[in-house]
Amino acid sequence: MKHFVKILIIALVIFSLFVLPLQAAGTIKIGGIFPITGPVATFGISCANGAKMAVEEANAKGGVLGSKIELIIEDDQYKLEEAANAAKKLIERDKVVAIVGGVTSSEALTIGPIAQSSKVVLVTGTATNPKVTQVGDFIFRVCFLDDFQGEVMANFAYKNLKAKTAAVLTAVTSDYSKGLADAFKKKFAALGGKIVADESYSEGDTDFRAQLTKIKALKPDFVFVPGYYSDVAPILNQARELGITVPFGGGDGWDSPELLKQAAKAAEGCFYSNHFTPDAKDLLVQTFVKNYTKKYGMAPDALAALKYDAMKFLLEGIKKAGSADPVKIKEALASMKTFRGVTGSMTFDANRNPIKSAFILQIKDGKVVYYTTVKP
Repeated sequence: MKHFVKILIIALVIFSLFVLPLQAAGTIKIGGIFPITGPVATFGISCANGAKMAVEEANAKGGVLGSKIELIIEDDQYKLEEAANAAKKLIERDKVVAIVGGVTSSEALTIGPIAQSSKVVLVTGTATNPKVTQVGDFIFRVCFLDDFQGEVMANFAYKNLKAKTAAVLTAVTSDYSKGLADAFKKKFAALGGKIVADESYSEGDTDFRAQLTKIKALKPDFVFVPGYYSDVAPILNQARELGITVPFGGGDGWDSPELLKQAAKAAEGCFYSNHFTPDAKDLLVQTFVKNYTKKYGMAPDALAALKYDAMKFLLEGIKKAGSADPVKIKEALASMKTFRGVTGSMTFDANRNPIKSAFILQIKDGKVVYYTTVKP
C-alpha cells in the first residue's frame, strides 16, 4: 500500500511539472490586429475596445484553463503590408495561439493565408467577404456575409422603400464594397428592379461629382453605396449639394459616429444594414451596452460588439478544447454549431460562417435608430 501511495505521489508531481504549466502557468497569448490609426480608425478603436473588454471579463473570472489571457494588439493602419507584418510578428515572435482581427475584408484576406499556413486560428468579427473563410480551416468568423447583406438591402429597397430603379456606387479598390455591390445588383434585378447606373470610385477619393452627376440624370429611386464611412460622408454631402434627394443606403461599413459628424443633414433618411443594435431589449445586449458605456464613455457600435463576440467565441473554443494548442482550438471551434453573442444567436455552416439575422438601421433626426430585423 505504501509503495502504491509513493508511486501515486510521484505521478502527481510529474503531472504538475509537465501538464499543468501548459494550462495553468503563465498566460495564453492572443493577437489582435486592428486599424487603430488611418482612414478607418474608428473601426479599429471600437474593435480593440470590444476585444479588450472580453479579455478583461475573462481574466476577472480567473482566465481560461487556469491561465490569464494576454492580448497583444498591433495597429495595421489599414495598410495591407502592415497587416501582413503584424500577423508574422504575432505568430513568429510573440507565439500567439490565435488572432482576432482582420477588421475589413481586405485585411482579413491578407492575414488569413499567413495564419492558415502557420496553423494559427484566426477569428474575424467583421470581415464579411465570402472569400475570407475559403482560405482554410483555421479561419472563422462571427459576422454574416456580404452576399446576405447585399440581398438584405436589395430586398429592403425594393419591398420596403418601393424602389423600382437603383444606382450603385462601388469602391473598386475594396473587396468588401465589390462583394456587397455584386450581391445587391443581382438580387435587385431578380426582384424585378432595374439598375440604371453602375458607377465606381477608389477608396480615398475626395471628388465624386462626376459619378453623382451621371446618377442624378438617371433619376434612380434609391442609391446603394457599399463603402466605408470615410468615403460615404463626402459622397452624401456632394450628392445633396447636387440636388439628389432620394434615399441612400449601404452596409455595415457606414457604422461610425464620424459619418453623422461629417455628413450631418446629408445623411438624414438614409438606411444601412448592420449586425448589432444597442436598442435591442435582450438582457445580454443591455448588460453589454451598460458595461461598455461605463468603461469607454460611449455606447458600443457594431464593430465593438462583433469583436467582443469574436473574442468570446475564441475563448469558448479554448475552454472547450481544454488546451491552448492551436490545432485543438481549431477543432473545438469547428465543433461549435451554435453560439449566442451580443450580436445575436447564430449557427454555423460547413465553411465556418454564421447564419444570423441582420438589422436595418435608419439615420433620423441626427441619430441612428433601429428600423427592422431581417432574418436569414
